[in-house]
Amino acid sequence: MAQIGIHGMLAIAIRKWLPEKVWLILGLVLGSIIPDLDNLAVAFATINKQPTSGLHRTATHSLMAVVLIFIVFYIIGKLARQPRWVNLGWGLGLGVLLHILLDLLVWFNGVAIFWPLPTWVNLWAKVTPAAWWMKLMDPAELLFLALFFMLLDFSARKRNTDGNYIKTLRIWTVIEAILFVVFTVLAFGTIKGFATIFGVVYLLSIILALGVTIRMRKTIEAS
Repeated sequence: MAQIGIHGMLAIAIRKWLPEKVWLILGLVLGSIIPDLDNLAVAFATINKQPTSGLHRTATHSLMAVVLIFIVFYIIGKLARQPRWVNLGWGLGLGVLLHILLDLLVWFNGVAIFWPLPTWVNLWAKVTPAAWWMKLMDPAELLFLALFFMLLDFSARKRNTDGNYIKTLRIWTVIEAILFVVFTVLAFGTIKGFATIFGVVYLLSIILALGVTIRMRKTIEAS
Protein backbone atom coordinates (compact mmCIF):
# COMPACT_ATOMS: atom_id res chain seq x y z
CA MET A 1 0.00 0.00 0.00
CA ALA A 2 1.14 3.55 -0.66
CA GLN A 3 1.39 5.88 2.33
CA ILE A 4 -1.87 7.53 3.39
CA GLY A 5 -0.30 10.96 3.00
CA ILE A 6 0.46 10.20 -0.65
CA HIS A 7 -3.14 9.13 -1.19
CA GLY A 8 -4.40 12.37 0.34
CA MET A 9 -2.02 14.58 -1.63
CA LEU A 10 -2.89 12.89 -4.92
CA ALA A 11 -6.60 13.38 -4.25
CA ILE A 12 -6.05 17.10 -3.66
CA ALA A 13 -3.85 17.35 -6.75
CA ILE A 14 -6.57 16.06 -9.09
CA ARG A 15 -9.44 18.12 -7.65
CA LYS A 16 -9.01 20.77 -10.33
CA TRP A 17 -10.25 18.27 -12.92
CA LEU A 18 -13.47 17.52 -11.06
CA PRO A 19 -16.68 19.60 -11.05
CA GLU A 20 -17.32 22.00 -8.17
CA LYS A 21 -20.03 20.20 -6.24
CA VAL A 22 -20.64 20.35 -2.50
CA TRP A 23 -18.88 17.50 -0.64
CA LEU A 24 -17.53 15.93 -3.83
CA ILE A 25 -13.85 16.77 -3.24
CA LEU A 26 -14.23 16.19 0.50
CA GLY A 27 -15.46 12.70 -0.35
CA LEU A 28 -12.59 12.20 -2.78
CA VAL A 29 -9.95 12.92 -0.13
CA LEU A 30 -11.74 10.90 2.57
CA GLY A 31 -12.24 8.01 0.16
CA SER A 32 -8.57 8.01 -0.72
CA ILE A 33 -7.71 7.43 2.96
CA ILE A 34 -10.45 5.21 4.44
CA PRO A 35 -9.53 1.92 2.70
CA ASP A 36 -6.53 1.54 5.03
CA LEU A 37 -8.85 1.55 8.03
CA ASP A 38 -9.00 -2.19 7.40
CA ASN A 39 -5.82 -2.21 9.49
CA LEU A 40 -8.15 -1.87 12.49
CA ALA A 41 -9.38 -5.38 11.71
CA VAL A 42 -5.77 -6.54 11.48
CA ALA A 43 -5.02 -4.98 14.87
CA PHE A 44 -8.10 -6.56 16.45
CA ALA A 45 -7.18 -9.98 15.08
CA THR A 46 -3.60 -9.60 16.26
CA ILE A 47 -4.66 -8.66 19.79
CA ASN A 48 -6.94 -11.67 19.93
CA LYS A 49 -4.26 -13.93 18.41
CA GLN A 50 -6.38 -14.65 15.34
CA PRO A 51 -5.22 -15.04 11.72
CA THR A 52 -4.77 -11.73 9.91
CA SER A 53 -4.63 -13.15 6.40
CA GLY A 54 -7.25 -11.67 4.10
CA LEU A 55 -8.04 -8.68 6.32
CA HIS A 56 -5.90 -6.06 4.59
CA ARG A 57 -6.25 -4.89 0.98
CA THR A 58 -9.37 -6.99 0.42
CA ALA A 59 -12.94 -5.75 1.01
CA THR A 60 -12.07 -2.07 1.42
CA HIS A 61 -9.75 -2.21 -1.58
CA SER A 62 -12.23 -3.75 -4.00
CA LEU A 63 -14.43 -2.68 -6.87
CA MET A 64 -17.31 -4.11 -4.85
CA ALA A 65 -16.68 -1.48 -2.16
CA VAL A 66 -16.73 1.27 -4.81
CA VAL A 67 -20.06 0.11 -6.22
CA LEU A 68 -21.66 -0.28 -2.78
CA ILE A 69 -20.57 3.22 -1.78
CA PHE A 70 -22.14 4.69 -4.93
CA ILE A 71 -25.40 2.84 -4.34
CA VAL A 72 -25.72 3.52 -0.61
CA PHE A 73 -25.05 7.25 -0.85
CA TYR A 74 -27.26 7.59 -3.92
CA ILE A 75 -30.14 6.10 -1.94
CA ILE A 76 -29.37 8.29 1.08
CA GLY A 77 -29.24 11.40 -1.10
CA LYS A 78 -32.53 10.62 -2.82
CA LEU A 79 -34.35 9.77 0.42
CA ALA A 80 -33.04 12.89 2.15
CA ARG A 81 -33.51 14.97 -1.00
CA GLN A 82 -30.02 16.30 -0.46
CA PRO A 83 -27.80 16.15 -3.59
CA ARG A 84 -24.70 16.72 -1.44
CA TRP A 85 -25.00 13.16 -0.10
CA VAL A 86 -24.97 11.83 -3.65
CA ASN A 87 -21.93 14.03 -4.33
CA LEU A 88 -20.25 12.68 -1.21
CA GLY A 89 -20.89 9.13 -2.40
CA TRP A 90 -19.38 9.87 -5.79
CA GLY A 91 -16.37 11.43 -4.11
CA LEU A 92 -15.89 8.55 -1.67
CA GLY A 93 -16.23 5.96 -4.42
CA LEU A 94 -13.78 7.76 -6.70
CA GLY A 95 -11.40 8.19 -3.78
CA VAL A 96 -11.45 4.48 -2.98
CA LEU A 97 -10.89 3.69 -6.66
CA LEU A 98 -7.97 6.12 -6.74
CA HIS A 99 -6.55 4.45 -3.61
CA ILE A 100 -6.79 1.02 -5.23
CA LEU A 101 -5.08 2.14 -8.44
CA LEU A 102 -2.25 3.83 -6.55
CA ASP A 103 -1.69 0.75 -4.39
CA LEU A 104 -1.48 -1.38 -7.53
CA LEU A 105 1.03 0.95 -9.17
CA VAL A 106 3.44 1.75 -6.36
CA TRP A 107 3.35 -1.06 -3.81
CA PHE A 108 4.86 -4.54 -3.70
CA ASN A 109 1.92 -6.53 -2.35
CA GLY A 110 -1.23 -7.67 -4.09
CA VAL A 111 -4.67 -6.11 -3.91
CA ALA A 112 -7.87 -8.19 -3.91
CA ILE A 113 -9.53 -5.76 -6.31
CA PHE A 114 -12.15 -8.34 -7.34
CA TRP A 115 -13.09 -9.31 -3.77
CA PRO A 116 -15.02 -11.41 -2.72
CA LEU A 117 -13.40 -13.48 -5.45
CA PRO A 118 -10.09 -14.87 -4.09
CA THR A 119 -8.10 -13.16 -6.84
CA TRP A 120 -5.14 -10.91 -6.05
CA VAL A 121 -3.56 -8.51 -8.51
CA ASN A 122 0.12 -7.73 -7.99
CA LEU A 123 1.97 -5.82 -10.69
CA TRP A 124 5.21 -6.15 -8.72
CA ALA A 125 5.07 -9.88 -8.01
CA LYS A 126 8.49 -10.49 -9.55
CA VAL A 127 10.18 -7.62 -7.71
CA THR A 128 11.91 -8.14 -4.37
CA PRO A 129 12.59 -4.77 -2.70
CA ALA A 130 15.66 -4.27 -0.54
CA ALA A 131 15.24 -5.02 3.16
CA TRP A 132 16.25 -1.47 4.16
CA TRP A 133 13.61 -0.05 1.84
CA MET A 134 10.85 -2.12 3.41
CA LYS A 135 11.96 -1.05 6.89
CA LEU A 136 11.78 2.58 5.83
CA MET A 137 8.28 2.26 4.41
CA ASP A 138 6.57 2.12 7.80
CA PRO A 139 8.10 5.30 9.25
CA ALA A 140 7.57 6.98 5.87
CA GLU A 141 3.83 6.81 6.59
CA LEU A 142 4.37 9.51 9.21
CA LEU A 143 6.59 11.61 6.94
CA PHE A 144 4.07 11.70 4.11
CA LEU A 145 1.27 12.44 6.53
CA ALA A 146 3.26 15.48 7.70
CA LEU A 147 3.68 16.50 4.05
CA PHE A 148 -0.07 16.07 3.51
CA PHE A 149 -0.73 18.42 6.43
CA MET A 150 1.81 20.89 5.00
CA LEU A 151 -0.07 20.86 1.69
CA LEU A 152 -3.32 21.63 3.51
CA ASP A 153 -1.54 24.44 5.37
CA PHE A 154 -0.27 25.91 2.08
CA SER A 155 -3.71 25.60 0.44
CA ALA A 156 -5.45 27.25 3.41
CA ARG A 157 -3.08 30.24 3.35
CA LYS A 158 -3.39 30.55 -0.42
CA ARG A 159 -7.19 30.49 -0.32
CA ASN A 160 -7.58 32.30 3.00
CA THR A 161 -9.64 29.48 4.51
CA ASP A 162 -9.64 27.68 7.87
CA GLY A 163 -7.31 30.33 9.30
CA ASN A 164 -8.33 29.55 12.88
CA TYR A 165 -7.10 25.97 12.51
CA ILE A 166 -3.69 26.61 10.97
CA LYS A 167 -1.84 26.74 14.30
CA THR A 168 -3.29 23.41 15.39
CA LEU A 169 -2.53 21.89 11.98
CA ARG A 170 1.11 22.94 12.26
CA ILE A 171 1.36 21.31 15.68
CA TRP A 172 0.12 18.03 14.20
CA THR A 173 2.56 18.45 11.31
CA VAL A 174 5.51 18.83 13.67
CA ILE A 175 4.38 15.87 15.77
CA GLU A 176 4.14 13.59 12.73
CA ALA A 177 7.56 14.76 11.50
CA ILE A 178 9.15 14.04 14.89
CA LEU A 179 7.49 10.64 15.02
CA PHE A 180 8.92 9.88 11.58
CA VAL A 181 12.45 10.52 12.86
CA VAL A 182 11.87 8.51 16.03
CA PHE A 183 10.37 5.50 14.27
CA THR A 184 12.99 5.55 11.52
CA VAL A 185 15.64 5.09 14.20
CA LEU A 186 13.60 2.38 15.90
CA ALA A 187 12.91 0.56 12.61
CA PHE A 188 16.60 0.03 11.98
CA GLY A 189 17.28 -0.97 15.57
CA THR A 190 16.39 -4.14 17.42
CA ILE A 191 13.60 -2.72 19.55
CA LYS A 192 11.30 -5.46 20.80
CA GLY A 193 7.66 -4.76 20.07
CA PHE A 194 8.36 -2.16 17.37
CA ALA A 195 5.54 -3.44 15.16
CA THR A 196 2.99 -3.12 17.96
CA ILE A 197 4.07 0.36 18.99
CA PHE A 198 4.18 1.59 15.41
CA GLY A 199 0.83 -0.04 14.66
CA VAL A 200 -0.87 1.97 17.39
CA VAL A 201 0.69 5.24 16.20
CA TYR A 202 -0.16 4.41 12.59
CA LEU A 203 -3.83 3.72 13.30
CA LEU A 204 -4.14 6.89 15.35
CA SER A 205 -2.50 8.78 12.49
CA ILE A 206 -5.08 7.48 10.00
CA ILE A 207 -7.89 8.62 12.29
CA LEU A 208 -6.12 11.97 12.70
CA ALA A 209 -5.85 12.33 8.92
CA LEU A 210 -9.59 11.76 8.54
CA GLY A 211 -10.37 14.24 11.31
CA VAL A 212 -8.08 16.91 9.85
CA THR A 213 -9.58 16.36 6.39
CA ILE A 214 -13.10 16.93 7.69
CA ARG A 215 -11.98 19.96 9.71
CA MET A 216 -10.24 21.43 6.64
CA ARG A 217 -13.14 20.77 4.29
CA LYS A 218 -13.49 24.45 3.33
CA THR A 219 -9.87 24.48 2.19
CA ILE A 220 -10.17 21.14 0.43
CA GLU A 221 -13.28 22.17 -1.50
CA ALA A 222 -12.10 25.69 -2.34
CA SER A 223 -11.42 26.13 -6.03
